[in-house]
Amino acid sequence: MQLSVNGVRRNVETDPERTLLWVLRNELDLTGVKYGCGEGQCGACTVLVGGVARHSCQLPVGSVAGQEITTIEGLADGEHLHPVQQAFIDCDAMQCGYCTPGMIVASVALLRSNSAPSEVEIKRKLEGNICRCGAYSRIVAAVQKAAGVMTAQAKEPRHA
Repeated sequence: MQLSVNGVRRNVETDPERTLLWVLRNELDLTGVKYGCGEGQCGACTVLVGGVARHSCQLPVGSVAGQEITTIEGLADGEHLHPVQQAFIDCDAMQCGYCTPGMIVASVALLRSNSAPSEVEIKRKLEGNICRCGAYSRIVAAVQKAAGVMTAQAKEPRHA
């Protein structure tokens, strides 16, 4: 089957019922997608499918063939980190780092749908992502910072 992952079309020979998580990690070597609980409860495996945050441990790969899949590895633009990635660094919004890829991907999805979320909205939207280290206040601060950066970037004039 053909998958579009991080803007690249990839052919994968696998059982269509195999989870997207294991195809990404084992077949495509995209190890930023983490295995946490395997039940869609912790968010460590969060990826974007068609721009929507989804838990890849619960998705049969056959169900997402033909849709654009974005992992943590696909967010940066070359050497330039996505504003959410940079904000997580700037705000020290990670401790052990295990939840970080899923938190960042879920935050990107949030900011694409709501460019100026309140603290309550951020917390509500990230409920499906668990941070074992309890860095939640720094995560919320990072999302707020990224929202400000992204809003400012959107207002900058484009040079052709």
